Amino acid sequence: MIYLDHAATTPVPREVADAMYEVLTEQFGNPSSQYQLGLEMKRRVEGWRRTVAAALGCEGKQLFFTSCGTEGDNWAIQAGCWQNRHLGTHIVTTAVEHNAVLEACKWMEKQGYEVTYVAPDGNGDITAEQVLAAVRPDTALVSVMLVNNELGNVYPIADIARGLAAENPKTLLHTDAVQGFLKVPFAAKSLGADFITVSAHKIGGPKGAGALYIGPRVRNPRPLLAGGGQEGGLRSGTEATAQIAGFARAVELRSEGLAEKLSHMAEIKAYAVEKLSAIPDLKVIGAGAAPHILSVSLVGWPSQNIVNDLSAQGICISAGSACHQGRPSHVVAALKLPKRTAGGVVRLSFGPETTTADIDACAEALKRHHDSRMPML
Repeated sequence: MIYLDHAATTPVPREVADAMYEVLTEQFGNPSSQYQLGLEMKRRVEGWRRTVAAALGCEGKQLFFTSCGTEGDNWAIQAGCWQNRHLGTHIVTTAVEHNAVLEACKWMEKQGYEVTYVAPDGNGDITAEQVLAAVRPDTALVSVMLVNNELGNVYPIADIARGLAAENPKTLLHTDAVQGFLKVPFAAKSLGADFITVSAHKIGGPKGAGALYIGPRVRNPRPLLAGGGQEGGLRSGTEATAQIAGFARAVELRSEGLAEKLSHMAEIKAYAVEKLSAIPDLKVIGAGAAPHILSVSLVGWPSQNIVNDLSAQGICISAGSACHQGRPSHVVAALKLPKRTAGGVVRLSFGPETTTADIDACAEALKRHHDSRMPML
C-alpha cells in the first residue's frame, strides 16, 4: 500500500502503540482515585500534559485534553461566545474552515448569532485585512484556521491577533491548528490566539485524543462538560489515559528532528508538483505553503473515479477532507473554479515516511487513469 492521505489520519508508530498498551494493561488506574495506582496515573497524565504543552508552546495549565479536534473547535466557539455574550452576537470565520467550525457556527446562528464568512481568492488565500475588515464592535469571536486541510494554505493568525489587539481588544480569536501542529512552526505564546485546537491522530497519535489551548484572556471559561471536575473542572469525565499517553508519545517522536522532517515533506511536495505537472490536463490547485498538503485537479476527470481507481491499485489519496464522506467540497466550491476543474480535484498529503518512489507510483497511476479513460465532466 502507498499511503498519501496523511491529512486525513496518520500511521501510528509501534512506540506509540506500546505506550498505550502499557497504560491499558499495567497502569490502568483512574487518575481521580486516591490510592497509589490512581495517584501514579494522575502524575503521569500531568506529565503527558506538559509534553504536549511544551510542543505547543504554552504552559501545562493552559492545555486541556479533548477527544478530538471537532470537540476542541466546538468548545472554543461556545466558550468564546459565552465570555463575550455581553459584547455582541457576531462571529467572523471563513468559508473554507473545517466542518467542525462551520457547523458549530451554524449552530450559533440558530441561537441568534450572526456569522460573517470571509471568502478566499482563487488560490485559497485569505488576508488579515479581509478578516479584520469583517470585524465589528459587536464581534464576540473570530475563528480562522491556521492551515487549510484541503489546500495547505497557511493563514495569517498572528497578524489577525495583532489587528484585533489594536482595534477590537475584547474580541477573542480561535484557530483550528489541527493541520498546523508540528507541521508549520508556531508557538501559542507568540501566535496570539486565545483558543488553539490540536489533534493527536494527525501526527502519529491515536484517534480519540486532542487538546484545546485556552489563553490568559479567557476568564473563567465555560466548562464543556459538568461532572466530576476533571481537566480543571472544565471537561469532566474520566481521562482517556491510554489515548493521552499515545498523544504525548507521538508528540515526542514527531518532535525529534522536526526541522529535518518538515524539510523532507517540503521536498517531497516539490517533487510531487514536478512529477504531476507533467501529466496532461493536471493543474495544481491553491497556493498552499504547508509542506504536507498538495491539491491538484485532473481537469475533466471526476475526482471520486480517480480516488476509486487509485485505491484499486493500492494507492490512497482523497477527493478532499475525509470528513466530507463523498460529498462535494465546500473548500473547492469557495474557490469558484471552472466546473471541469473543480470536479477533478484530489488531495495528496505527506508524512515523514513518504518517499519519492511513492510519488512516482502515484504519478504513473494518475497518468494511466488519464490515458485510459475519456473525460466525463
